[in-house]
Amino acid sequence: MTDNPPPATDVPPQRRIYANRTLNLRSIGAIGYDMDYTLAHYQVETWERRAYDEIKRMLAEDGWPVAELAFDPTMVARGLVIDTDLGNVVKANRFGYVMRAAHGTRLLSFDEQRAVYRHTPVDLSEPRFFFLNTPFSLSGSCLFCQLVDLYDQHQLPEVHGYQDLYKRVVVHLDQTHVEGSLKAEIVADPGRYIERDGNLAMALLDQQRSGKRLMLITNAEWPYVRDVMTYTLGHDLPEGMVWRDLFELVIVAARKPDFFTFELPLFTVVDEERALLAPVPGLIPGPGVYLGGDASKVEEYLALSGAEILFVGDHIYADVRMSKKLLRWRTALVVRELEQELAALAEFHPTELQLAEFMTEKERLENDMCRARLELQRLRLGYGPAQTATESELEERLEQLWSRIEELDGKVAPLARGAGAIVDPRWGPLLRAGNDKSHLARQIERSADIYTSRVSNFLYATPFAYLRSTRGTMPHDP
Repeated sequence: MTDNPPPATDVPPQRRIYANRTLNLRSIGAIGYDMDYTLAHYQVETWERRAYDEIKRMLAEDGWPVAELAFDPTMVARGLVIDTDLGNVVKANRFGYVMRAAHGTRLLSFDEQRAVYRHTPVDLSEPRFFFLNTPFSLSGSCLFCQLVDLYDQHQLPEVHGYQDLYKRVVVHLDQTHVEGSLKAEIVADPGRYIERDGNLAMALLDQQRSGKRLMLITNAEWPYVRDVMTYTLGHDLPEGMVWRDLFELVIVAARKPDFFTFELPLFTVVDEERALLAPVPGLIPGPGVYLGGDASKVEEYLALSGAEILFVGDHIYADVRMSKKLLRWRTALVVRELEQELAALAEFHPTELQLAEFMTEKERLENDMCRARLELQRLRLGYGPAQTATESELEERLEQLWSRIEELDGKVAPLARGAGAIVDPRWGPLLRAGNDKSHLARQIERSADIYTSRVSNFLYATPFAYLRSTRGTMPHDP
């Protein structure tokens, strides 16, 4: 159990809840939670390395020359986009314009990137683009980059293009999550794979005891859910209480995003130890563990709908976008990487202030140079108001300004490179792309009413918080 949390004003930025749209938690009657990377957070590199090894093993059994390949956690990051037409991985800004790109494992130069994507913004509605929504994407994406190199070297003759290559990797990636061997390893040694959060149980207890009806809705199967949740919450609950007591409904094998879209058959888990099932012909009869079903059945059971329900997950599409778009549920996105990013930005802040000072000076010099060029143009072409300076004086002024700008550029360049390498030297900050928001940041803005780094951050907000969004800004705003 945690000690009393600090006041909201004293909560460090890494542990705050950020609102894209104002959300009054007092108006929420029920909260649904995903499990993986939401309630249960995995050691990302450990999990993804094992998933990578499993995919590589399957490909080796297919006869692919992958023995020398090894997982590289720096190769890709959440929020990137795979271009299956060209075998590239790209980082785009909020408008879809590509800011960085790699072909296979090789980063493209600015000129190469511009030649390829000058007229091709990223549009996720196009089938060529695949968005890396969650950390579960990292193992397969890293392997795809490495296999692109092998394909270009003509070592994969049975593969017909980058799209075919990507599909084959995804098939094996899906198998690693469906087959039981990897999950059995996690259950056998959860401490190696799962990062426990001692504040999580209290945050959920606060919500439940304040009258909110909690639900666990996950695509995972019941035996795995039972064991993972027991490890995740079992150590921090009051004596005599088990994790199941927190959740009025536990729905496993939910098949999200279809769970939010279609009417699906529902089963009840009648024997939680042996996972025996019985069909439920009508409405959800009461609290318990269920398999399948759909969101409409949940709304009927709760007698709640739309903005009365908050859903919390880590997957932008399957958890957040679909529940908001189709049901108008309120949404919260868990972005664990936010903690590392905000800490890195805070450390870089003094340098960023210096960079901003240099850029303000550069803008002033550039404006002076533009004015001098215009005065020179008018003088040479004989129009406009009379000039007090001679042609040679204007030329000398332009030369001096250009020299000062070049000198300033020498100071700006290393600082700008440092800003572009915050958190990730290869891809830069998760939520920034140059001076703009990244494509991931735009997806978060569109789909998540609120976002935070972990569920236990609700402990600091309390179940009664009024989470206000910041004032929207335009370039003309002060």
